[in-house]
Amino acid sequence: MQFTLGLRSSEVSPIDAIRSDSASVTAQMLGILGFAALTALGAQFRLYLWEVPFTLQTFAVYGSGLYLGWRNGLLAQGLYLLIGLFLPVYAGDGVGPAYLFGAVSAGYLLAYPLTAAAVGMLSKSFNGLTGTILSMMVGSVILFVLGVTWLHYVADHATWFESIDKGWLRFAPVDLAKIILVGLIYQGTRSLSGRK
Repeated sequence: MQFTLGLRSSEVSPIDAIRSDSASVTAQMLGILGFAALTALGAQFRLYLWEVPFTLQTFAVYGSGLYLGWRNGLLAQGLYLLIGLFLPVYAGDGVGPAYLFGAVSAGYLLAYPLTAAAVGMLSKSFNGLTGTILSMMVGSVILFVLGVTWLHYVADHATWFESIDKGWLRFAPVDLAKIILVGLIYQGTRSLSGRK
């Protein structure tokens, strides 16, 4: 009898197989391209209330780590950043390296590959619902630490509290809701695809 507390599951599904090293090159490439495209699509739904907008991108960032694993999740988000150097796929209206590295939200963008990699790495071992959610919460910490740090210096905020407030506290409830929703979707698709 295995005692898991919802942290670990040894069950395997076709969804899990996509993130394994034995997945076909075609499946891996489609996954990388698909999640890069989903991240770009998520950037088009944005709401500016202050310097950093609310977007739907983190759905794809967390999802890429869960569905593709650490390496391909990192590659999907890296591809998204690379595409943004040539096409307007970021949340703002700019394009190119000058825009990316000059934007107040660049810290979040540059954290996407690391966030996806952390989620993918942790969720490989802890792939029950609780483990999945905790994996994304660790990814969220990486995302917001890098994002807030960059925001503080580029936006020239008077205090660190202002940066933490505008760059993390105002996003925290929505981000937690996204994490729970992505976790439920991920576990649901694993079950529906025939977890064994």
